[in-house]
Amino acid sequence: MTAEERKVIFASSLGTVFEWYDFYLYGSLAAIIAKHFFAGVNETTSFIFALLAFAAGFAVRPFGAIVFGRLGDMIGRKYTFLVTILIMGISTAIVGMLPTYAQIGVAAPVILISLRLLQGLALGGEYGGAATYVAEHAPKGKRGLFTSFIQTTATLGLFLSLLVILTCRTLLGKDEFEDWGWRIPFLISVLLLIVSVYIRLQLNESPVFKKMKEEGKASKAPLTESFARWENLKVVIFSLLGGTAGQAVVWYTGQFYALFFLLQTLKIDPMTANLLIAGSLAIGTPFFIVFGGLSDKIGRKPIIMIGCVLAALTYFPIFKALTQYGNPDIFAAQAASPVVVVADDKACSFQFDPVGKAKFTSSCDIAKGALAKKYIPYSNEAAAPGAVAQIKIGSTVISAYEGTGLPKDEAKAKKDAFDKELGAALKAAGYPDKADPAKTNIPMVLLLLTILVIYVTMVYGPIAAWLVELFPARIRYTSMSLPYHIGNGWFGGFLPTVAFAMVAATGDIYYGLWYPIVIAVMTAVIGTLFMPETKDRDIHHA
Repeated sequence: MTAEERKVIFASSLGTVFEWYDFYLYGSLAAIIAKHFFAGVNETTSFIFALLAFAAGFAVRPFGAIVFGRLGDMIGRKYTFLVTILIMGISTAIVGMLPTYAQIGVAAPVILISLRLLQGLALGGEYGGAATYVAEHAPKGKRGLFTSFIQTTATLGLFLSLLVILTCRTLLGKDEFEDWGWRIPFLISVLLLIVSVYIRLQLNESPVFKKMKEEGKASKAPLTESFARWENLKVVIFSLLGGTAGQAVVWYTGQFYALFFLLQTLKIDPMTANLLIAGSLAIGTPFFIVFGGLSDKIGRKPIIMIGCVLAALTYFPIFKALTQYGNPDIFAAQAASPVVVVADDKACSFQFDPVGKAKFTSSCDIAKGALAKKYIPYSNEAAAPGAVAQIKIGSTVISAYEGTGLPKDEAKAKKDAFDKELGAALKAAGYPDKADPAKTNIPMVLLLLTILVIYVTMVYGPIAAWLVELFPARIRYTSMSLPYHIGNGWFGGFLPTVAFAMVAATGDIYYGLWYPIVIAVMTAVIGTLFMPETKDRDIHHA
């Protein structure tokens, strides 16, 4: 690797690490942000809504891919991803200064979501530019290795965000950090932005783009060539369904959903949960390079497909093992005293209220809402039509109450009495309010999380080289960016929200895993049958 090649990889990767750091701060702090910006709704809705705001950034990534991909194919790779990092850094810094819901009301979440949208647009243009830029500098036979450094940036960005959060939390203490200290990691983005822009200004334009521009072969209408011509559009569609969709859900399950599972479901202390995720990332990150380099030898396709299949086959046993080793009290209580909600199905609602106006007052809604608030796993059993819902905890039976039409004082009294009775019964059955640190098997949890991260490295390490090689240089930035960001922005970005809502609706803490499993299997089938191997392709043709 020459000095110039090392400079290209370092500068592109470092800037992208900072951009991912900015983007992932929100995900790492979703629970705290929910309290400050979505305080006007019930707790379950608040967290789902905070996850939706997190997902909003992912929702617009494909549009960022179209806008900045077009610019990248017309005016150059370098200047386009210089613009994206400016947008990302400024948006993130503003989040750190934003007044809360208590200070400015509904304007707070509206502005927050707007900033998330700007971040998503910027990220939509960043990745395709960085991956294309590095691949077009790579010598033949080393594109998988070179671009795998770009693939580490998302994980390193998450790792950096966790590290900064843990440092701030440790120095300030839990209460101070959750009150105002959470803003510091966002404000640090200003410093990272200055460093990133300085480094990227030192880079030269991609040699492939320069040659193409000099020969007059650059596309004048990259959007039309990419998406209005079936010959290229079908490659875009298959690379989404047979590549990036499965890669995305494996990635977000192994990193973000795993973190939410530790925090929300297993109730592990936030410091411990973040350290465990950070540890697994530190152990697993080198495997991005391993699998990227291996893909230069045996191909991109087999490594990605095997990663999807392994993930789909093992998610249920791995997450059940995380429960057993992470919070054995929940695992033991589930086995000894399973919780069952006995209710008339017609009286049960899907308890998601984004505007905070709905009233969930049926006895079924009251029973399920109380359990969801405590993240207690439960199963469902049908009751006679019109029957008042009951919660069975082992041999103990607690009746809920019908809250419809009750005066406010009477409804509060019944709620307090019900919550007290439920809390006592759950405690007697061994359901903990939080994980006991003395009982958490740290080495086993770390091992399981590392396995999840290694699946991530298998599907993600080779994907940049694969996408770059699928498309001609004149429309490469545009064509590869869209399927990547639909896959990662929509299939992956909505995973925590969808999975958490599935769990809240069913009471089964593992039910949300069906979402990534189904998508991963779909990708494995379509990718195996319809996607080509590309490792020996020439990427210099326009």
